[in-house]
Amino acid sequence: MTVRTHALYQPWSVRNLELRNRFVMSPMTRNFSPGGVPGPDVARYYARRAAGEVGLIVTEGVGVDEQQAIDSPRIPVMHGDEAMAGWKAVVDAVHAAGGKIVPQLWHQGAMRDPDISDNPQWRGHRPSGLWGTVGNTSSPADYVARMEAPHAPMTDEEIADSIAAFGRSARRAIDVGFDGIAIHGAHGYLIDTFFWADTNRREDRYGGDAAARARFGVEIVAAIRREIGEDYPIFFRFSQHKQQDYDAEIATTPDELAAILVPLAEAGVDVFDASIRRFNRRVFGEEHTLAGWARRLTGKASMAVGGVGMNNWLRDMATGRGETLSVDNLDEVEQLFDAGEFDLVAVGRALINDPEWTRRAVAGEAFAPFERDRLARLE
Repeated sequence: MTVRTHALYQPWSVRNLELRNRFVMSPMTRNFSPGGVPGPDVARYYARRAAGEVGLIVTEGVGVDEQQAIDSPRIPVMHGDEAMAGWKAVVDAVHAAGGKIVPQLWHQGAMRDPDISDNPQWRGHRPSGLWGTVGNTSSPADYVARMEAPHAPMTDEEIADSIAAFGRSARRAIDVGFDGIAIHGAHGYLIDTFFWADTNRREDRYGGDAAARARFGVEIVAAIRREIGEDYPIFFRFSQHKQQDYDAEIATTPDELAAILVPLAEAGVDVFDASIRRFNRRVFGEEHTLAGWARRLTGKASMAVGGVGMNNWLRDMATGRGETLSVDNLDEVEQLFDAGEFDLVAVGRALINDPEWTRRAVAGEAFAPFERDRLARLE
């Protein structure tokens, strides 16, 4: 056992947020909040990771204050007295364990499934009424059949309401003690469908070239920055791939990606969470990872994610392609960090599997064996 002393294991800060190391618990949907309210079990779950020395926790996706934001009634929300009391208990538990925590604000948009919602009369918001061209997807066929039919595009009023909902929820999060805000702008959800030309065919100010398609996300970031002020950081998750099509892209060149990310940075994003299937995967050729491009194009910090601590990526596991194992791939993570590819490292399945994963990483201990059943439990 050798204690690791690399910069990844040392403190880091952004705005008023000071982290004990650069490891971040990645946001992962859990569905353990009946009625949208996180209970004592959720507080214990996050507090255990804080006690396990992870630098920052980004919560599972949390529904913003709009009736169409989410589907499952077991997804937590960031509105209502009961939910906010639940979140205050979560925040207090994490802080008591020495951790820091930000919520990932989420609007499912096109991916909202009315059939599993308590309000099936509300269809998910879509910029142009389109679900997205079905391509390389792992979504069940019956779900795709329900979702792919087009419906009415978002109105100007609905766009304004959604932007305001993000702002309100961000303010409430800060009021109960969260240490910053994260935004889900990836994977075919609402903000991402504005970025993606396949689903955004609007002819108004929110549609057109990459910069115009970024405007909705930019206005959300600006609204959140107005609500929370200058002291708290904003994290923004983006991706190329979609659940509708894993081969989809919001940008085919670095310049096109810059047209989307630079305005977001100017609006107030501090850290870009570059969601990709493998943390080491290069894009636009062999030069940089997605996180590396985000860092270089915007001058802001970036975060890598995808398969850290695991031998495969999430879709491999979901589709049964080979055995999923815990591995120590931190040497490669360190090498990419040293090459300037990212500032933070997000860890997903490994931290669900073992709350002590970060402590083991820092201490140079062997990692716990992966037990897939743990992903279905809140421990």
